[in-house]
Order: sequence, then C-alpha cells, then structure tokens
Amino acid sequence: MSDVMQTDLIQIGGAGPAGLAAAIALAKAGRRVLVHEVQREVGHRFDGDFQGLENWSTKQDALDLLQEIGITTEFAMLPCARGYAFDAWGERYEMAGRKTFFYMVERGPGPRTLDTALLEQARALGVEVRFNSRLDYLDGPGILAAGPKAADAIAVGYHFETAMEDGFWVILDDELAPQGYAYLLVMNGRGTVKSCMFSNFKQEHLYVERTVVAFQRLAGLEMVNPRPHGGAANFSIPARDVMGVHPMVGERAGFQDFLWGFGMRYAILSGVLAARSVLEGKDYDLLWRRELWPPMWNSMVNRALFAMLGNRGYRWILQKNRARVWDVNRILHELYQPWPIKRLLLPWARIRYNSRRRDKVSFP
Repeated sequence: MSDVMQTDLIQIGGAGPAGLAAAIALAKAGRRVLVHEVQREVGHRFDGDFQGLENWSTKQDALDLLQEIGITTEFAMLPCARGYAFDAWGERYEMAGRKTFFYMVERGPGPRTLDTALLEQARALGVEVRFNSRLDYLDGPGILAAGPKAADAIAVGYHFETAMEDGFWVILDDELAPQGYAYLLVMNGRGTVKSCMFSNFKQEHLYVERTVVAFQRLAGLEMVNPRPHGGAANFSIPARDVMGVHPMVGERAGFQDFLWGFGMRYAILSGVLAARSVLEGKDYDLLWRRELWPPMWNSMVNRALFAMLGNRGYRWILQKNRARVWDVNRILHELYQPWPIKRLLLPWARIRYNSRRRDKVSFP
C-alpha cells in the first residue's frame, strides 16, 4: 500500500469502535477523514447494551493500552474484579482477583457510552461523520469497518432498570446457553441479562426464558421495564484481511475472542493498525498478524476445547479453580498464553471450528 498524500480524503465505512479508532488515529496525523455510517446514530444496534472490555489477555491494563494508542477513556465504566459464577446444578463460585477482570461499559448512542465517547473524540479532531450514509464504492484510500458478516454466536435477552447492586454474574449451563454462557451485568441502576449461545440459535427464546428464571433464582434478578435485545458476533482468522487494497477491521474482519466473544479491544486495536498501514504504507496483514494473530489463535483453541466440556466439564473447572482461590484474571491470562502444546492443537481446532461466514474475498 502506497503512502497517502496529506490532502487525500480517507473514507471509512462504519462508525463502530474499529472505524472510529481508525478515524481518530488518522485525524491525529493531520489527515482528512470521512466516516460513513448506515444507521441514524452511533452504536445503533447496541441500544444501551452492557458489555465487557476484557483485561486479561495481556499484562498491560486495557485502559493503559487505550491511552497509549491515543484512544479516549472518557466513558462510564465499572471495573469488575469480583463476581459470581454458577454451574448447571446451581452451585455458586466466587470469582475474585487482584486485578480488574474486565471493565463493564455501555454501548449505544446514549451519554457516556463507549460509542459516544469515541464519536466525540473523532469529531473534536475534525473527523466528519455522516449518518444514514452507505459507502457503496471506495475510490482512493479507505478502511472497511462494517459489522459482522455472519452469526457464529448470538447474545439474546433483555435490557432493564433495577434496584440491584452493581456487579456481574455468570452461569455455565448448556441448558441456558449452548456451548456458551449466560450473564447478568448491572451498573448504575440498569442491567443486561442474556444468553450467549454458540449453537441451537433457533431455540433462542427458550434459552432466554430459562436464563431469566435461573438468574431470578440464583442471583435475585429484578427487572423493571425490560426491553428485548439481541446481537450477533462473527469469528474468523482470514489468510488476508484486505478487500483489494483496503484494510478490513473489527467485526467486518472477524476480529473477536473465539472463546467468550469479547471483541472491543480487538476492534479498536485493528482500527489503529489499519490507520498505521494507510499512513506509513505498511502491509496491514503483517501488522495485524503480529498483534492479533497470537491471542486469536489461542482463543480458537480455547473455543474448540470448551465446546467439548459440557456441563460436567464446566463444573469440574469451576471446582478445580475454586480450590486454587479463583483469581479470574490470572487464570485467564495463563489460558491465553501461547503454550507450545496449544500451538500443536491449532490444526485440530481449525477443523473443529467452522465459521458460518461464507463470503469470499477476491484478491488482486
């Protein structure tokens, strides 16, 4: 990819975290940037969803990473270092650690959401963001940052108001979330309860109903004015992540954690890397493979192993780690290290995991 002239307009398709992170990095370098967003507002498909910005895959804190790469942290967040997990038999396990496990954040167009904070930072730097605008043709420098191309996992449930205390709760039970997990997140008088499932999507309503009943029984779930909500995630590790000469970032590229579906950190970092490739004329594929390939292939192996466990396997892991004094961050950090045995398992994991994404990219 050749260097971009200072006066060239750089266009970005998609105003999610990946697209806005790319726009911010480009604008800080003095480039003119135009972001096209097909929806009428930022974060439209999330509508107040609570999600987690993971903080275990590297020793560096996620907020420190954002500041290092020039991305704002001026959004509402709840550092989560203590919570509860339940197995399929309703046994409770306390999860605690010396370091924040993840930062709970709100997604969508509201005040102090992660999406709004990124939009405000981009606009303050002179980025033009056009809503209700689709980037159908890209002539010249640009980055593709649209949403997922398939549903390899779905998270379905409710947003609601509540008098519950802030916190998070997780249930590992295939009768609630096949090969995934059910979760309850509460922050500042509002909450999200969902089943995150990796199979049997056609029975999503049954799994959501079971999830709500289970959290009512196990965690005292109280919902006021519940609103149904659902989302999808796509996971893939492509041979190349460019369309022609244009980098693909975030969910458009399939950058997600295969095991749990945490993708914001990957999305933001991929956007910044794409901006670097445009600014410096560097090969985007080389950049993302160096930064994102190791944790992603790790998570693919983790996903393949997790899918084999079943309820008794989940219970065994919870009981085993309770005996070690469950330090969630430390345990997950170890799980995401590139052990040689896990590298040997990657070919097997590739066979076990089949993405539902079927679109093909034509390369020059």
